[in-house]
Amino acid sequence: MARKDRKQKEKRPSMPVVIGAGITEQWYFSHLKKLKELQIQIRPRFFGNEHIHALTKNVEHVLASEGRAIVVFDTDVQAWDAGEKTRYEAFIKKYGKDERVIICDSLPSIEYWFLLHYLNTNRYFGTSKAVVKELLHYIPMFEKTERFLSTPKWVEDLCADGKMELATTRALTYGYKGESYTNIPKLLQLCTPQPTTNKKD
Repeated sequence: MARKDRKQKEKRPSMPVVIGAGITEQWYFSHLKKLKELQIQIRPRFFGNEHIHALTKNVEHVLASEGRAIVVFDTDVQAWDAGEKTRYEAFIKKYGKDERVIICDSLPSIEYWFLLHYLNTNRYFGTSKAVVKELLHYIPMFEKTERFLSTPKWVEDLCADGKMELATTRALTYGYKGESYTNIPKLLQLCTPQPTTNKKD
């Protein structure tokens, strides 16, 4: 009996592990996991380095031990770093069709995803700093520090009044059209628990 239970446990798919470029992604998804009961794993050691080489190393580690990886990162660096652009293209070529890897990149950065909660735009920003400057009109206290990001209030505000659903619609409508984009909705669609319906006998 114990052997059967062990086999069933082994067959049970593990929740995907989120790999992120920095503390913004780490804290955002940590808060969001609690607020939306996302079926993801957050492990600090898989955050903090935005270089493609480091992301690749973390992906390989997750695939070898956990099964599935969700990679969240910014692509603004590729606009001015030719070497990083080459590594990014190789990364996409390697994992783009791998069903175990979900790539959730944003151009120029994840802050563009936050901005979509308040503003309907896909105009050119160029850098993360440019997006943050615009975002400050809506989240005046926003800053990329542990002190601010570790407080869940800013993520609670993003989730309030249907703003997240609106941002998702905007992101999916724009797709890759325009100068900015985000694939964060891919994570939400995959990892948000589906409501269960009680069937009548």
